[in-house]
Amino acid sequence: MRYTDISVPDLEIDPEIIHKVLVEFIRVQISKTGLEKAVFGLSGGLDSVVVAFILKEALGSGNVLAAVLPYNTVGSESIKDAKNIRDILNLQCIIMDIAPIVNSCRDTLLSSAVGNPDRIRMGNIMARQRMVLLYDLSKAIGGLVIGTSNKTELLLGYGTLHGDLAFAFDPLGDLYKTQIRAYARYLGVPENIIVKSPSADFWPGQTDEQDLGFAYEDLDKLLYLMTDKGLNIQELLDLGFDRDFIDSINKRIYSNAFKARMPLIAGLQKQEIKGDYRYWRSTILPNNRLQIDP
Repeated sequence: MRYTDISVPDLEIDPEIIHKVLVEFIRVQISKTGLEKAVFGLSGGLDSVVVAFILKEALGSGNVLAAVLPYNTVGSESIKDAKNIRDILNLQCIIMDIAPIVNSCRDTLLSSAVGNPDRIRMGNIMARQRMVLLYDLSKAIGGLVIGTSNKTELLLGYGTLHGDLAFAFDPLGDLYKTQIRAYARYLGVPENIIVKSPSADFWPGQTDEQDLGFAYEDLDKLLYLMTDKGLNIQELLDLGFDRDFIDSINKRIYSNAFKARMPLIAGLQKQEIKGDYRYWRSTILPNNRLQIDP
């Protein structure tokens, strides 16, 4: 079922303002660390291409390293698009085939008790091996790893922990997929990249929308009204959304919420580590202290 008759004008963005904010955001976040450079995975897909355009504007092409990290299941179109963006933006670029690393992991698992990894597990392995390389590259050039996940993916948990969900910061994390398409046209991203079906390229023919079960246009409408506007189930039904659609997205949001949180630490000492580490406190410990008063 499609929801083309449901209009959500608030999803529309002012791309000029968005661009100014994101360029400033990147410059501020990089400068806070005392660094000047950034590295990111350039897949040839829309989100990574948009990040490439913003990074070029914010830092200059000489301070940006694009890493193209194909596996042998990746279609030649994705690599071609990535190379085209590299040339358009005059980015420093490194291309590394991750197949030897991923296949080595697969072969190791084949000889273990867990056996042959299915497509989902293989996709997770690919995502995590890519991030291993990105973080090593960031150390090599003295820069930060920049994320390319959008708000639709983050809300639905459509990503791999310690894979594409690992980054220093994410410029696109508060923009829905359909908003990024509009922003991409403002930036001058080639139209063939904007309109092609989003894919993680984990296996031939794989697409995001097939994995998610719904079109991004429909997902973004529901997610925006559900999360940004706070509409309840009855209000969403009154607008014309199907109850099964609402329930399935609600379930996905809550079941994947752990991906958006820092891992919990069992709080035992009185003083916690300063920063954003999350602590869970037991009611068993008196006064939240490990030490017992004499």
